[in-house]
Amino acid sequence: MSSTRDRPLYHDISLRIIFAVTLIAIMGVSSITPAFPKISGQLNVSPEQVGLLITVFTLPGVFLTAILGVFADRFGRKTILVPSLFLFGLAGAACAFAREFHLLLIFRLLQGIGGASLGSLNITIIGDLYSGHERSTAMGYNASVLSIGTASYPVIGGALAGLGWYFPFFLPLLAIPVGLLVIFQLQNPEPEAETYLRTYLRNAWHSIKQQQVIGIFLLFIATFIILYGPYLSYIPFLIEEKFRGSSFIIGLIFSIGSFSTAITSSQLGRLTQRFRPRPLLVIAFVLYLISMIAIPLIPSLFLVPLPVIIFGIAQGLNIPNLQTLLAGYAPLNQRAAVMSINGMVLRLGQTLGPVIMGVIFALSGIRATFFAGGAVALLMLIIGSSVIQDSN
Repeated sequence: MSSTRDRPLYHDISLRIIFAVTLIAIMGVSSITPAFPKISGQLNVSPEQVGLLITVFTLPGVFLTAILGVFADRFGRKTILVPSLFLFGLAGAACAFAREFHLLLIFRLLQGIGGASLGSLNITIIGDLYSGHERSTAMGYNASVLSIGTASYPVIGGALAGLGWYFPFFLPLLAIPVGLLVIFQLQNPEPEAETYLRTYLRNAWHSIKQQQVIGIFLLFIATFIILYGPYLSYIPFLIEEKFRGSSFIIGLIFSIGSFSTAITSSQLGRLTQRFRPRPLLVIAFVLYLISMIAIPLIPSLFLVPLPVIIFGIAQGLNIPNLQTLLAGYAPLNQRAAVMSINGMVLRLGQTLGPVIMGVIFALSGIRATFFAGGAVALLMLIIGSSVIQDSN
C-alpha cells in the first residue's frame, strides 16, 4: 500500500498507532525489573523466585506466537490484536492489586498471553501497509521507537517503583486506549482467508522454507545470541569487575547504546535510498565483529561507550533491514504466520545466548564470551553474504 506522500511517513496515523503497539509490546519486562528488589522484600520471596515474573510472562509466547499468527492470517489482524491489547492491559494492571506471589504469577501469565502476538503483529501490519522504500522507512522508524522505549522504560519503571513496588504494573493500562485506537483509527488491509486450512498451511510452509527466509531466521537467532549473551549478560560483569563501575554507570552505557540504535534505525529510509540491503547488512555484521573484539580489550571505563555505540549502530542497520526483507518474502495471506515464526526464532536466540555464553564463561572466562560473540558475528557475515539477495 505504498503511495506518494506530501509529508513524512511518520505523520501517518496508522504508523503512529503501530508505534504505540510496539511500545506496549516491549513494556512487559523492562518496566518492572527495577521493582524486583522491592517485590522480593514486600512479598517475602527470594530473588530467584522473583525471576519467575519474567519466565511466566515470556513462556506463553513460545507456544502461542505462531498459532496466533495463523489466526491473524485466517481471521484478520485486528481480531487478534485488539483482544491481545485488552488482555495485556487488564491482566497487567491486576498485578498491581496482587498481594500474594502465586496470584501475581497467575496475572503475569495472563498478561504474557496477551503480549504473545504483539511483537510480531506490529511488524506484520507494517509489512501490510507499506511496500518498497516506504516499508524500509517504516521498519526503521519502528525500530527507533523500540530502542527509545528500551532505553526509557527502566528509568520510568524505577521512578514508579520508588512510590511502591506495584506502581509499575499500572503502566500496562496504556494498552487499553491503544486497543481503542486500533479499532477506530488503524486503516490496515486485512487478508482474505483461503477457503481450506490445508491450502493455507501448504502455502505458508512454502513461504517459510525459502532459502532466504531460513537464512534470515538464522541471522535473527545469531543476532539475539550476541545481544542476550555477551552484550546484555556480560558487559555488566565486565564493567563492575574490571572498572568498578556502578549500576548507574552500567545502565547509562546501555542507554547510550539504545539511543545509537534509535538514531541509526531512524535513518534507514534514507540509507536504503542510496544502498541495497545486502551492503548495509554486511556493514552491520562487521560492526558486530569489531564491537565484540573491542569490548574486552578496552583499557578504561571512559572508552567503553565507543564499542557499545558501534554495537548500537549495527543493531540499527541489522534488525529493521532483516524485518523488511522478511516481510517482503511473505505474501499478505501468510505474512502473520511467517513473522510469528520469526518471533519464536527471536525467543530461541534470547534463550540460547545466555546458556551458550554461560558455558563459555565457565570454561574460559569473561573475555572468551566476547570473542565467541565475535565468532558468531563472523558466521553472520558468511550467512548474510550467501543468502541475502538485493533483488527482494
